[in-house]
Amino acid sequence: MMPATAPAVPKKRDTLYLQVLVGIFLGGLLGWKFPDAGVAVQPLGDGFIKLIKMLIAPIIFTTVVAGIAGMGDLKRMGRVGLKALIYFEIVTTVALLIGLVVANVFHPGSGMHANAASLDTKSVASYIKAGESQSTKDFLLNVIPKTFVGAFAEGEILQVLLLAILCGCALARLGEHGRPVANLINEVARMIFGIVAIVTRLAPIGAFGAMGFTIGKYGLHALVSLGQLLATVYLTCALFIILVLGSIARAAGFNFWRVLKYVKEEIFIAVGTSSSESALPGLMEKMERVGCSRPVVGVVVPAGYSFNLDGTCIYLTCAALFVAQATDTPLSLAQQIGLLFVMLLTSKGAAGVTGSGFIVLAATLETTGKIPVAGLAIIYGIDRFMSEIRTLTNLIGNTVGTLVVAKWDSALDESKAGEILIAKKGA
Repeated sequence: MMPATAPAVPKKRDTLYLQVLVGIFLGGLLGWKFPDAGVAVQPLGDGFIKLIKMLIAPIIFTTVVAGIAGMGDLKRMGRVGLKALIYFEIVTTVALLIGLVVANVFHPGSGMHANAASLDTKSVASYIKAGESQSTKDFLLNVIPKTFVGAFAEGEILQVLLLAILCGCALARLGEHGRPVANLINEVARMIFGIVAIVTRLAPIGAFGAMGFTIGKYGLHALVSLGQLLATVYLTCALFIILVLGSIARAAGFNFWRVLKYVKEEIFIAVGTSSSESALPGLMEKMERVGCSRPVVGVVVPAGYSFNLDGTCIYLTCAALFVAQATDTPLSLAQQIGLLFVMLLTSKGAAGVTGSGFIVLAATLETTGKIPVAGLAIIYGIDRFMSEIRTLTNLIGNTVGTLVVAKWDSALDESKAGEILIAKKGA
């Protein structure tokens, strides 16, 4: 049984990143010059993200089921998952440590002397309430859907992934008896990726609406008033991408700049919409096309969206320490290390949707009980602007992670990858 391959992408798509870039620019310009009009185009961005989100569950399910059923080696599947989790834990821990160090070096919140008791928390009340309900127990139990169909109805990535792994394993055990079902799922996967190709053409419009709303709603003045925190997060993420992720890619034998160029459309889509989920279908398709085996792509990419959020980890440490510094809340080294361990757990609950990072930050501050949660009101105005860089970092982190795990598990077709990604000697 030959697994279905993603359909060939037309040459026209080569200009998609330019179209998305134009959409981002025009949306930002509209929001800056005509704020009300910028806010009014929000449905364009939200509509595009909803179109993509409706496809994520069937993409993950069909990809994983077909991949595991076709591979048949369940022990190897377990090894892939274990290797991915080890990689995720190491890299996200490094991201948290870097964010912690940078926030201590630059002290972006020092000198604000904000009184937590006098802050207006109306704008962040919903995030604080959602954060209070976040716990490790709830996160783990939420991985199990209430019903089989419920996972698809809710669009929960980890729930769909769990069901897909179970179905794939069941088909693999059935052998020849399961082949008709596996073949049907392969054909459904072809259809779903065909829909993705159609929907992706709307990415420039989605980016236009999302960026127009962001600038129109929050305004450029927010960038000035809290520019030090914004600069700290952006600089830290940029250094993490170039130094850490770049080094990991090169150590694995990949040309990092070619990797970035290869996923440039997904990068601009994610940044333009402030949601890494909007780029998930395209990323999975490209990872398969470049030579990563379908089972590896099906497990590593979706799992990475919950367990490998490098940008979110950097944001969490920088933002938490910023709130502590801004509210004159002293934190000892031991307390900061304790904060880091809490974030190792809470960061795993952040999905690739806009605003989830803010909820996780609220949950983290609530858990520590030391840093005032009301301090979130200080950074609410620029959280959307920080969403772009953490989304970008998350996407690149998952791209590198998928390639590294695929090569680590000897599941990378280097005859395909070599033309685009593998670094040649002397390069």
